[in-house]
Amino acid sequence: MKKLLLSFLGAALFFSGSAFAQEQEVSTTAKEDYKWQVRLRGVGVIPHNRAEIGGIGGQIDVNNNFIPELDFTYFFTKNIAAELILGTSRHTVGTLGSSLPEAVGGPATANLDLGSVWLLPPTLMVQYHHQVTDNFKPYVGIGANYTIFYNEKSGVAKDISYDNKFGWGYQFGFDIDVTDKFFINVDFKKLFLKTDVSVNASNLLTPEAQAAGTTELSIPAKVKIDPMLIGFGVGMRF
Repeated sequence: MKKLLLSFLGAALFFSGSAFAQEQEVSTTAKEDYKWQVRLRGVGVIPHNRAEIGGIGGQIDVNNNFIPELDFTYFFTKNIAAELILGTSRHTVGTLGSSLPEAVGGPATANLDLGSVWLLPPTLMVQYHHQVTDNFKPYVGIGANYTIFYNEKSGVAKDISYDNKFGWGYQFGFDIDVTDKFFINVDFKKLFLKTDVSVNASNLLTPEAQAAGTTELSIPAKVKIDPMLIGFGVGMRF
């Protein structure tokens, strides 16, 4: 009886092991057959600001933000893919250390509140993925974006406008599989975004300047935002 029981247990373990191996093989094959991935991330947006501000000088100040981000990835081969990244963020904008002209009647050094603006930079990345282990897959990518500025608020100025611009960026990250379909993602991106800004500050003109016939005060600026994006999220293959 004891020998029969041991023989039964041995057979059960053998067939269980064989079935597990076959399941893993089928599962791996199925995972490789998926052509699409979708990810949902939480992303920290950290701008790296630089600007050339006409008339009043100083530097630009754009705040950090935390946003949701959605992306879709299509695999042309096992290693080569394209990813479309979608996300929008709102940022407050101001100047630091500006020297206000006599027409405004302000101090020699001041910080101006220029309101806020929403950025929508849809980005297309071409990626290379490498399967290091069964569950760990790092990748790198490079691509282009077109940044759309919308819903501008002008702050202390009468009006403010931003030009939409093309830019580029790069990324690296990795996926950690939880199952064949679902995985965890960590992602780092650097985007190079720039815009030409025009500030209409005519409402800040002093009565003396208006009496002298000055009716407009335009402040032009060339701004580089160049944000770093650090993301963590989940993904699904289909």
